[in-house]
Amino acid sequence: MKATINAQAAVRHLKKADPVMAGLIKLVGPLRVPVKQVDDLFGTLVDAITAQQLSVKAAATIYRRFCELYGDPDQAPDPVRVLETPETSLRAVGLSRAKALAVVDLARNVVTGALPPLPELIDMDNEQVVQSLVKVRGIGRWTAEMFLLFQLGRADVLPVDDLGVRKGFMLAYRLAEMPSPRDLLEHGECWRPHRSASTWYLWQATRLNELRQPG
Repeated sequence: MKATINAQAAVRHLKKADPVMAGLIKLVGPLRVPVKQVDDLFGTLVDAITAQQLSVKAAATIYRRFCELYGDPDQAPDPVRVLETPETSLRAVGLSRAKALAVVDLARNVVTGALPPLPELIDMDNEQVVQSLVKVRGIGRWTAEMFLLFQLGRADVLPVDDLGVRKGFMLAYRLAEMPSPRDLLEHGECWRPHRSASTWYLWQATRLNELRQPG
């Protein structure tokens, strides 16, 4: 089992390692990363693919319709059944063509064993998990990192390409522009091995700024 988020240890480390992060922690409050323990790898990843570039509400509606297509709106189907489903049926529930093809490719990878089963993924380190997931059509590094953070609850995830994280860093550190992924990665070395916590706090910096905007 790889290191998972320990809120007290993470906050203690970040406060000691980085004065600016310490100030952000004081402003935001306790660490509350909403980790959802995964028990259905296929369903979780279909949900992740569905959610890309959509609002939470729209994504939830489409995912429910997808599950309902196979009889149970609250449970993802056996991936074998998905492989037997015409693309037109997948499109009819609201999936774009790209997402329908991605879901089919995911089902194929699960059925053939090209994608390691959940117990094997849990035993892998972060980069091994990412490299396993990005082989699936429609799953990029960002989606894989969100899986590490919110499904596996890994302690040391820093998605340097995430605009919310980069904007949060710009705001918290009072920069004139967002940092490059490389600059964020370099600064984030002081947050190891608790970069998931820093990621969450940087998201909160962005959220607080949006709440302060008029209108």
